Amino acid sequence: MYNWYMPHTINILFIAAEAEPFVKVGGLGDVAGTLPRALRSLSAEVTGEVKLDVRLVLPLHSVIRQDSLRPVGIYSIPRGESEVQVEAFEGVLDGMPVYFINGEPIRASGSVYSSNNKLDGEKYTFFSLAALELPLQINWIPNIIHANDWHTALASYGNLVKRWEDKKNRMASVVTIHNLPFMGPDVKETLESYGLPLANTDLPDWARVMPMPLGLWASDAIVAVSPTYAEEILHPEFGCGLQDFLKNRTETLYGILNGLDTASFDPQTDSTLAANFNADTLSIRPRNKAALQERIGLPVLSDVPLMGMVSRMDQAKGIDIALKGLKMLAKQNWQLILLGAGDAKLEAMAKKLQEDMPDRVRVETRYDAKLARQIYGGADVLLMPSRYEPCGISQMIAMRYGCVPLVRAVGGLHDTVTDSETGFVFVDAKAKSFNDAVRRALNLYPDRSRWLNLQRAGMALDFSWHNSAKKYFELYKKLLEQTPSSVGVVNSALREK
Repeated sequence: MYNWYMPHTINILFIAAEAEPFVKVGGLGDVAGTLPRALRSLSAEVTGEVKLDVRLVLPLHSVIRQDSLRPVGIYSIPRGESEVQVEAFEGVLDGMPVYFINGEPIRASGSVYSSNNKLDGEKYTFFSLAALELPLQINWIPNIIHANDWHTALASYGNLVKRWEDKKNRMASVVTIHNLPFMGPDVKETLESYGLPLANTDLPDWARVMPMPLGLWASDAIVAVSPTYAEEILHPEFGCGLQDFLKNRTETLYGILNGLDTASFDPQTDSTLAANFNADTLSIRPRNKAALQERIGLPVLSDVPLMGMVSRMDQAKGIDIALKGLKMLAKQNWQLILLGAGDAKLEAMAKKLQEDMPDRVRVETRYDAKLARQIYGGADVLLMPSRYEPCGISQMIAMRYGCVPLVRAVGGLHDTVTDSETGFVFVDAKAKSFNDAVRRALNLYPDRSRWLNLQRAGMALDFSWHNSAKKYFELYKKLLEQTPSSVGVVNSALREK
């Protein structure tokens, strides 16, 4: 058994595939770029005698600028009968050290994520194991390894192997699940080539060679990105075949809601808006609606509810539910702006709705951060009819910008939007259920007093990363106050099959 202890400073090695402002492909980039800094800020403010030293490590993707990075080490990790060279660099983000790992497996892929499972499996296995060796190069030993999604989950697995081999290793590990269905490719051969034994786990047979399940199995704590999502993944609809395994881990499974970068998303200072405002000056906000209507070519009508969608064109986002539902509501008075790209069939379906209703529907099949902010700041209602949504950030931005969210009661949407208090919520992933919620919103819209109450209630909510950081800090402390249960079974589990 290990003798765990509470240090004066808890060192956290935060490992991710992407992070703003260096590189961003999806929501993970927002989290990894903001949460580590929020943790460091929290340390300076409220943690008392125990401080947090959080450091971020990323792959040195080809799109990342290297001119401000300095080399901190060259080392190797074994692969088969040879070795793979690792090059480590350091940068700084708001005073936080950020490390970048490079090597042939990272250079070979050429992009953050590729469609080649073999390349990505090799790339992120190499990156995860190289990140574990990085602390020796910088003379800084973490207390906790914090990995994110399948790309870095093998850092948790590799850490457990090291803990088994080196009884002095006291590093705990956390894996945050941002998107469970993406578990990574089969890495059996890759793991064996890097000298990692395959464990005889309690995972389903098919999952024993995949990065995400292996990382979850090896972790001392599993975090889902909202409390409701933590509950949902215990059931077949959302558990992706791991629900029984996760049920056995409920004592170490947590739900911590992602936060919002409130400094960036602030309607009082957002330069993309035609008029800045706050909860006390909502009378100014209609200028943004008029500017948005004019920009996208819709009639500038203040009394017609303008609905917005900012989303990937993806079945999981319920785009088809909204499009089918709105087509059935042709007799109602509304306008729609939809911004997003993705599935070609859904894009075509959206364009068809625009063709059928040219006086009320605009569809922009692209990514446009400026237009997205203008939708949050100008639309009356934000539609999020998601089939599943681990956390969601758009509904948080919308409420901060006085745009009332209309969401399905799933994942983080369920945790952040309260029906008839801060938005409109429906349950079934069907057009009828969606339409009932839309009708309620349209019927309430003319009642300006009640609508203002909805807006102000949403704007009053605090979704800052400060709240999420406090919960992660408590989890870190808890991990260092106890002996992880997984250690006791490692000896028998980690063996060659």
